Amino acid sequence: MRITKFSDYSLRVLIYLASNPAEQLTTIAELATAYSISVHHVRMVVHKLGLLGYIHSIQGKGGGIELAIDPGEISIGDVVRQTESDFFIVECFSANDSCPIVKVCKLQHIFAEALNAFFESLDQYTLEDITGNKQQIMKKLNVA
Repeated sequence: MRITKFSDYSLRVLIYLASNPAEQLTTIAELATAYSISVHHVRMVVHKLGLLGYIHSIQGKGGGIELAIDPGEISIGDVVRQTESDFFIVECFSANDSCPIVKVCKLQHIFAEALNAFFESLDQYTLEDITGNKQQIMKKLNVA
């Protein structure tokens, strides 16, 4: 299984916002520059994270974005679940499966078990857990 760039970028945006000094709004341009990601991609991620309720945006001059939820309440597993489009590790997870042995094959169960273990692991961590080194994160991103 591979996490899409969209989920990766979503987690990066949340990490940046959680690591940013309190009461300091962040702009899409700042995020794009810090991670060397196009403004277009960051804008799409920020829009989705706003719809999901993870971030709050303030429009106009001096505006920007900030976390809408405490980092300790943001589960990494939930973010991945909400930003990925599907979890079809193998074709037999799909309704369009064309494998002739799908009804008798035990491989689907094994992959389902692996996927559950993957999310059980991610669910053990929050945004707060992965941003305990805020100063180091911001230094690596060249943010004062």
